[in-house]
Amino acid sequence: MKLGQFRETAVEESWPGVVTDEGIVDLAEAGSGAGVDLPATTHKVLEIWNWERKVQLAVDYAEKTGTALHAEADVETVAPITDPGKIIAIGLNYSDHAEEGDQEIPERPLVFSKFPTTVCGPDEAVEWDPNYTEAVDYEGELVAVIGEEARNVNEEDALEYVAGYTIGNDVSARDLQLADEQWVRGKSLDTFAPLGPYIHTPDEIDDIGSLDIWTEVNGERLQESNTEHLIFPVAELVAFCSRAFTLEPGDVIFTGTPDGVGYFRDPQVLLEDGDTMTVGVDGLGELTNTCRHIE
Repeated sequence: MKLGQFRETAVEESWPGVVTDEGIVDLAEAGSGAGVDLPATTHKVLEIWNWERKVQLAVDYAEKTGTALHAEADVETVAPITDPGKIIAIGLNYSDHAEEGDQEIPERPLVFSKFPTTVCGPDEAVEWDPNYTEAVDYEGELVAVIGEEARNVNEEDALEYVAGYTIGNDVSARDLQLADEQWVRGKSLDTFAPLGPYIHTPDEIDDIGSLDIWTEVNGERLQESNTEHLIFPVAELVAFCSRAFTLEPGDVIFTGTPDGVGYFRDPQVLLEDGDTMTVGVDGLGELTNTCRHIE
């Protein structure tokens, strides 16, 4: 199942939907016809008990009746989660990335956070004031979306609490990040967490621990790796975080970026006004965003 959020025009509220071969199903409308009450955001859908079964009933109704179906060309895809309670990010989770920045490989997950106002969707602009930061960088990442409340879970069971996976770009203001003793400010400028395009449920993915991941800037591939190189795999990250704080449906975990980020390249490749970033993950598609200076 590919779960996302969509809108018909830029001025309309977005709604949760599922991408099918027949089109995109408006879950609230289809759910109403199927006798299933489904809320108006993906975040709220994930909070429902047995949400996958109820979503499937709505999809079955839409495909059977031909109602609540939209052609992909007629809708705009927005971030699949627009209001996460927590954006959890993991630093230095690929050894080559740690080494390129002359950092020690961590002995346990290095956890930081980004604010919900960082979220933007596919094809939206990542914006910043060039007078505030002069060193903006890309970080392509696999993102796990929590689907069930998790507290003190075992690593063996941890993936059962994951609703699905999407693509993220942990955009970073390196000058701010390195000037502070912690990373939140440099990682949390508005629009600095593109997500999307869809949340893919685990049944669509053969092996979350063996997915190619890459990032291109203006068509040039600058990051290329595989999730098999994660120091701490997804299950360990979910278990580790759940021992510190409660994970709730709709929370997202950025699992870390591989080597090849722009700040540590020689010469550096820093993002500029008008640049285009594309992050791809095998089986999850591609996430593209443009860069734009603001005052």
